Amino acid sequence: MDEVDRKIISQLQQNGRATFRELAEIVGFSSMGVKKRVDRLLEKGILKISSLINVKQLGLQAAVVMIEIESSEALERLIQRFKDCPRVVNIFTTLGGYNLIALVIAEDQDTLESISMEKCSLRSSEGIRRSEFYPIGSIYYSPFLCIREHLTHKERTKAPCNVDCGPCNRYKAQKCVGCPTTTYYRGAL
Repeated sequence: MDEVDRKIISQLQQNGRATFRELAEIVGFSSMGVKKRVDRLLEKGILKISSLINVKQLGLQAAVVMIEIESSEALERLIQRFKDCPRVVNIFTTLGGYNLIALVIAEDQDTLESISMEKCSLRSSEGIRRSEFYPIGSIYYSPFLCIREHLTHKERTKAPCNVDCGPCNRYKAQKCVGCPTTTYYRGAL
């Protein structure tokens, strides 16, 4: 990656809909030259152009979940269990006391509380030694997150984590909107 690539990426981060002509004016290349650069960055997996969602505008609640998992097998099971969960924005493995950190979202405070402690919680997985759950107050610099909206197909009876929302007491008491992948879902995602 050189300085031209960095300028292109910087401009696309500010405006992902910038045209090749607009980018060319900024970097001093032709439109075709910029297109070739962008194509190369995409092909090499250095750049991905996608849409981000403004969690503040949608009133979504975010939280950080920190987990200490007892083994690499338990870690792999947890990652696989939640790979298709639209509430999990990102999962990071770490080298500290907590070896997994996740960023999660929910439609409201009650649903956030549900995903912190119910069967659909990251913390309910087998092999967890300890965990902490921190609701996020304010998000600075950019309220946009890469929420995995493509996973919210609302067609299943069981969530990807293999939990059925229907019999859940919090769901029945309307303290949770349910999983966005299921027919039970009552939320805005």
